[in-house]
Amino acid sequence: MTTCFTDSSDMRHKVSPLATLVDLLQFRAQNQSDLTAYTFLLDGETEVLDLTYKELDLKARAIATQLQSMNAAGCRALLLYPPGLDFIAAFFGCLYASVVAVPAYPPRPNQNMARLQTIVSDAQATLALTTASMLNNIKSRFTENGEFTELQWLATDSISSDLVPYWRQPELLDSNLAFLQYTSGSTGTPKGVMVSHGNMMHNFGLIKNSFDDTPNSQGVSWLPPYHDMGLIGGVLQPLYIGAPMVLMSPMAFMQKPLRWLKAISQYKATTSGGPNFAYDLCIRKITPSQRASLDLSSWEVAFTGAEPIRAETITQFARTFADCGFRMSAFHPCYGMAETTLIVSGSGKLVPPIVRYIDEAALEQNRVVTDDDNSSSTARAIVGCGGCLEEKIRIVNPESLTACPDNQIGEIWVSSPSVAGGYWNQTDNTQQTFNAYLSDTGEGPFLRTGDLGFLLSGELFVTGRIKDVIIIRGQNHYPQDIEATVEKSHPALRPGYGAAFTIEVKGEERLVIVQEIERSYLRKLNVNEVVGNIYQAIAAQHSLQTYATVLIKTGSIPKTSSGKIQRYACRNGFLKGTLNVIDDWSENPQSKAKFLGLQAEIESVLHQVTAGEQR
Repeated sequence: MTTCFTDSSDMRHKVSPLATLVDLLQFRAQNQSDLTAYTFLLDGETEVLDLTYKELDLKARAIATQLQSMNAAGCRALLLYPPGLDFIAAFFGCLYASVVAVPAYPPRPNQNMARLQTIVSDAQATLALTTASMLNNIKSRFTENGEFTELQWLATDSISSDLVPYWRQPELLDSNLAFLQYTSGSTGTPKGVMVSHGNMMHNFGLIKNSFDDTPNSQGVSWLPPYHDMGLIGGVLQPLYIGAPMVLMSPMAFMQKPLRWLKAISQYKATTSGGPNFAYDLCIRKITPSQRASLDLSSWEVAFTGAEPIRAETITQFARTFADCGFRMSAFHPCYGMAETTLIVSGSGKLVPPIVRYIDEAALEQNRVVTDDDNSSSTARAIVGCGGCLEEKIRIVNPESLTACPDNQIGEIWVSSPSVAGGYWNQTDNTQQTFNAYLSDTGEGPFLRTGDLGFLLSGELFVTGRIKDVIIIRGQNHYPQDIEATVEKSHPALRPGYGAAFTIEVKGEERLVIVQEIERSYLRKLNVNEVVGNIYQAIAAQHSLQTYATVLIKTGSIPKTSSGKIQRYACRNGFLKGTLNVIDDWSENPQSKAKFLGLQAEIESVLHQVTAGEQR
């Protein structure tokens, strides 16, 4: 049970313990009824919709009443909503009726339905909630597939407010399942994480401790609400704090990144953030004249996570937007995942990010050797993700299942009340992932995150994912390092839109690169030059020979709903020949001739690198 403090003033008022999100929203509706909870910017700029705590409570009651009339308690309901505030009302409507919400991305025209099919089947969903304007189109697409014909559909924005008096308060405990958060599927099939009310309330407290938000804080978010960072951080955490949130669609941000920073400037936002690629996009797309109109001095917590955090990105962003009032100390690197509800570790408010330089040769051997003066050309900058937030974190050898020494990289294990109850309907996966014990001491249970990292002076550093680590000739290579090398090798390569992985060829692991091309280069692309640069850069920086490089069209690389590159899907697409290919350079028979023309040059570079290492 978690105690929540806040009201509309600067004063902290004592509040009764709140066990569930239903308790939380009712408290807000009673004590801050007419204050705006959410504002939605239709095109990322125009303020068209807002929702007070009282209005949200009434909408949730009406939706819940309709669900109660359908005897839906305990059922799983797919939430398929366009950007806006209807999703929030539907989510709470489910909670108010003891229905298990299943947030999902609504299908685009001509989009493959495989992911949704997997989710519906795995969750055993019987209900699908959406808006009236989307109902007919979405329903028809679902009914075309035989597996979706049993779904009951409900347009929640058409439900009459007359139903509000008939709502029955559900009997809920903090242990009750609130929703299923399906994992992004960056390394495989998405799995439904079972998140309880208690998980959320505990994690809200951790985020509050890390961000130090108050009712006077102001949030801005473009993150999708069907993803854990967007749902917990962008929608539910502000409710816990009692602070207003301004929302826009992910597409509005992607089309024009200026809209994000403009909203922060306009609303004097204190808290906002996103994955590393979002900051990169702002650096590349926002012009000096546009920056001149921004005031980012109010921004106190610029959180970043969900994908590898690059020291280069945060340094360049801080430098680029310094004249706008942005401070490096605002950056707030975090670490978390759906399986832990959201956050695991984070730094303190207005504490500059910690960057440590680690010897790259040692990293390849899973050892931590610091090079803090960055004297070595091979040192790798790693950004810390803050310290433990009342969580228990262990760094564990993933093979022996014993705790690693302080100077060794291992798998990150977490124990916390924020750790979810497991994967829906997947007993074996739940047992393997959520119930790990140290083999020598018996300490546990722990969540096995699948992420690699180390602790240094209490700071957590994440180095990669176990499944993504590239092992060639006994040496470990992190794909994000190779991807960073690739994208810097030629201006035609789109930053943040490449994937490095291996395939087995004649019993040997071989390196493959899949990389998007910038749209402006599609008609004037010098393929030989681009590929040559890639091969030489990888050889020089990583002493690796590349088996294949596939250049693909802009916007075609497989990504998760949250914007992460799907290396697993890229690998499958490469093997099946389904990538949107511009050109393919490989040892495959059809491209053997052009590959051989580059081979001698690459071998020469590798020879020079090896000779230099031996001197």
